[in-house]
Amino acid sequence: MKSASQFQLKQSNSFNVASITPCFYQPASYSDLRDLSSVIDRPFYILGEGSNTLFVESEAPVIIRPGFKGITIKETNDSYHVRVGAAENWHQLVIYCIEQGIYGLENLALIPGSVGAAPVQNIGAYGVEFADYCREVEWFEFSSQSVKKLSREECQFGYRDSVFKGALYNRGLIISVSLVFPKNWRAKLSYHGLDSLPAGASAVDVMKQVIAIRASKLPDPQVLPNAGSFFKNPIVSAEQYLSLKQDYQDMPFYPQADNSIKLAAGWLIERAGLKGFCQNGVEVHHRQALVLVNKACASGKDISVLAKHVQTCVLEKFGIKLQPEVRFIAARGEVELDEFEQ
Repeated sequence: MKSASQFQLKQSNSFNVASITPCFYQPASYSDLRDLSSVIDRPFYILGEGSNTLFVESEAPVIIRPGFKGITIKETNDSYHVRVGAAENWHQLVIYCIEQGIYGLENLALIPGSVGAAPVQNIGAYGVEFADYCREVEWFEFSSQSVKKLSREECQFGYRDSVFKGALYNRGLIISVSLVFPKNWRAKLSYHGLDSLPAGASAVDVMKQVIAIRASKLPDPQVLPNAGSFFKNPIVSAEQYLSLKQDYQDMPFYPQADNSIKLAAGWLIERAGLKGFCQNGVEVHHRQALVLVNKACASGKDISVLAKHVQTCVLEKFGIKLQPEVRFIAARGEVELDEFEQ
C-alpha cells in the first residue's frame, strides 16, 4: 500500500493550510484495505481531495486517502448504470458522462472533490442532489474486514447528510459508487440562473450554464484558497420564516416538501454586514458572502475563528445558527466549530 510518514498536507486541501500527518495511507486494493486494521487504532481521517476539509492545527491525525479508480458503464433498455471508483474526480465524472451521452449530473458540474466524498455530504446544487441518482455505495467495513453494498435507502441521505456522517462515521471507507440514469432525460431548469435556458436545452447547455454561474460567484481555489460554500443553507419553520419576512421583504426563500423553508445563508451573512469583512488574513468573500477565502496564508485556526464570528453575527441578527458544510480536523480527529473561541 502506498504510504508516507510526516506528510505535508498543504497541497491536499483547498484552503492551502499547512498541517502535517504522522502517517499517510492510500489504499487502492482490497488487500490494502485489510492492512488498515493496524492503522485505525489511533485518530484518523478519511480524506478525498480536501475541498471540504479545514485542518485547524499544525498536526493532523493519520490520513487515509482512498485510491480506487475506474469507471464502468452498463446499459439496459431504459437506463445507464455507472460504477465509479472513489478516487475519481467529481467534475471530470460529470464531463465524462455527458460525453458518453449519459445525462443527469450536469447540474452538479464544477463541484470540487472526489467521487467518494459525494455520498458522504450528499452533494447538491441547482435543484439536484447526489442521492437522486445513487443506486448503491460499495463500502469496506473495518470491524468485519468485509465489503458491503449499501442501497440508496440504507445511505439515509438528507440535506448535506448521510449515514456516513452518522451511524457509520469512521466505521469504514467508501470504495465506489453506483449510479443509475434513466434514458428519458429531462433538463432540470427550475433553479434561479437556469430558468433562463429554453425548455429544449441540452445537457451540455445546462452544464455550461452551471459552470458559468459558479465561476462568476465562487473564487477559484487555485487563486484564492477556499472550500466553496462554507455554511449550509439553513432550514427554518414556516412560522419563523413568516416572522422574518415581516422585516426582510426581499429575503430569498425556497419552500420544502415538508412545509419548512430553506433560506440563503449567503444572503443572511451579507445582510449581517459581513460581506468583504477581513480578519487575520481571512476574508468573507467580497462577491459571495457564503465563501471564506484564505488571502494571506492564514492558519486553520484563523479561518475557524472568522467562521465562528460569522455564525455569531447571523445568530444575533436573525436568530438562526448557521451550520458549517466544511469539516474541521484537529490532531485528535474531527472537531466541531463550537469548540473554537473567538
